[in-house]
Amino acid sequence: MDNHRPSNALILGLCLFFGLATLGYLLGNAAIRFKEYERSVTVKGLAEHEYPADIVIWPIQFTAASNDLENLYDSIEQSTARIRTFLVAKGLDPAEISLSTPLITDKSAQSYGNAAPPEFRYSAVQTVTVYSRNIEAVRTLMGDLAQLGKQGIAFTGGNYQSQTEYIFTRLNEIKPAMIEEATMKAREVARKFAEDSQSKLGKIKRASQGQFSISARDNNTPHIKNVRVVSTVEYYLSD
Repeated sequence: MDNHRPSNALILGLCLFFGLATLGYLLGNAAIRFKEYERSVTVKGLAEHEYPADIVIWPIQFTAASNDLENLYDSIEQSTARIRTFLVAKGLDPAEISLSTPLITDKSAQSYGNAAPPEFRYSAVQTVTVYSRNIEAVRTLMGDLAQLGKQGIAFTGGNYQSQTEYIFTRLNEIKPAMIEEATMKAREVARKFAEDSQSKLGKIKRASQGQFSISARDNNTPHIKNVRVVSTVEYYLSD
């Protein structure tokens, strides 16, 4: 029985040796592969397109003045009615036209010291707002509005409240295609980088979609919207 103990110990030792060697090889190979997966490249892809706006909000603002408050309100109502009639006759739907409460200023309450009294005690600002999807018709009307100015309506412009606004509402419709395009462009950049570095492009490690931005093409064509998105994608690289 005692003669078998050295041989048993030798066998056990050899088994442990080969087991540890095999484990070391596997762990080393796994570490090399893991390190390979750590190699990556981060790239960005841009998708950018121009689309016509869907909605126009056009504030038509005019002023009136009088020394009699009742006459002032009558003048506002008459001018408002003429504007509405003009817009409807040009093809706008009456439901697209809304009115704000006129802003009345009593200038006598604002006089100070020995300043000369104003020519008219009361002044008013009225806004007629057009909210329409018929953008081309509205843009044509903007040039025709001078016809009413020649009839005595004092239109104002240039301030923040009277600026025309164009809105693009179809973002959800174009999102999938633009994201796909941005991702494809990012992959093209990553593939070129992999080729230049003598590597192979792997799967996506992580990706993030940037925010969509919508802006006017330029100051002269605010009804044309520039829509853009930038996607950031990180790819694995391997030899």
